[in-house]
Amino acid sequence: MSTQQKNTTALDAAALTAAGMRVFRLGERIRMPWRIRSAWVLAGLSALVLALGLLTLAWGPTGAGPREILAALRGEAENTTLFVLERLRGPRVLTAIGAGAALGLAGALFQSVTRNPLGSPDVIGLGAGAGAGVAVSTLWWPGAVPAPVGAVLGAGLAVAVVWWSTGMGFASPARVIITGIGVFAMATAVTHYVVAVALRDSAHDLAAYLVGSLGTRNMDHVLIIAVSLAVLIPLVFLISRRLLLMDLGDELAESLGAGATVTRTWAILLAVLLAAAAVSVAGPVAFVALTAPHIARKLTRAPGPNLTVSAVVGAFILVSADLMVQQMPGLDGLPVGIVTAGAGGLYLGYLLLLEFRRTSGQV
Repeated sequence: MSTQQKNTTALDAAALTAAGMRVFRLGERIRMPWRIRSAWVLAGLSALVLALGLLTLAWGPTGAGPREILAALRGEAENTTLFVLERLRGPRVLTAIGAGAALGLAGALFQSVTRNPLGSPDVIGLGAGAGAGVAVSTLWWPGAVPAPVGAVLGAGLAVAVVWWSTGMGFASPARVIITGIGVFAMATAVTHYVVAVALRDSAHDLAAYLVGSLGTRNMDHVLIIAVSLAVLIPLVFLISRRLLLMDLGDELAESLGAGATVTRTWAILLAVLLAAAAVSVAGPVAFVALTAPHIARKLTRAPGPNLTVSAVVGAFILVSADLMVQQMPGLDGLPVGIVTAGAGGLYLGYLLLLEFRRTSGQV
């Protein structure tokens, strides 16, 4: 065995020991780390996401029930069923699952390497930058630049400003968060100016996108998020073992060969790309990236970033919110981001209350 292979094996063993994980071995090369509780949680959440997706397709007079879905899979569906599955509800459900998974995974990465339980890509101004990009592109190039393109450009510019302003890239979590707050404020000011002064007539339509919406999704949006996840998820799991060691502190992670600075930079970069992919198809949906990793940790009771479970929790949150805005009285027709913002705000208040009670010695 070469020195590099020995180092990799030692790193794997240290990471798995730090996370308290078991390893399923198949031959000499295939090793799959797992935890019993996490596996059950993942299976249960995946079943819930599938059930909610099928319910979204079937609920209501225009829905497609299980028989129609099975007929479509056999190639025997009627045109009305195909319209529901391919144009009306199918792309919306698949976009919600993909965007939610991307946001949940992005939040888990960001919180893991910054060690900030209230952190998410929105903290560094990504969501606000996306909103500013949409507002400015609508003002200067109406009809020429699609909203998703403007969102990605705005988000990319916001993150680039954070990278440049810290003087250290993403190496210092404190500088990243502080600079991101400033970028968030500036981007929000730009958006409010454009909406209030320059785009008064179209402000209503623009507002729906700025809070996150899954209305009028099509298979192009599904393709965008599917390709993004197919490219980015393998990169995330390439650094997953190093992320487990990051929980032990930078010095210990460095001594075990994890490369804390490099790992942190790659993790934040991948989080930004995942969040940008979600924004490009669903708009800047609030609080999913923040709440999904918290819920995943509470369900699994496991250390580390809980990447896979966080992704499925994110998908569950967004699919649930989308079902609510389609079917619940009083929420019908609202952008999905309003529901996630309201629920996320309540959850954030709950977390802050728990933290206050803990620091006060009551917990």
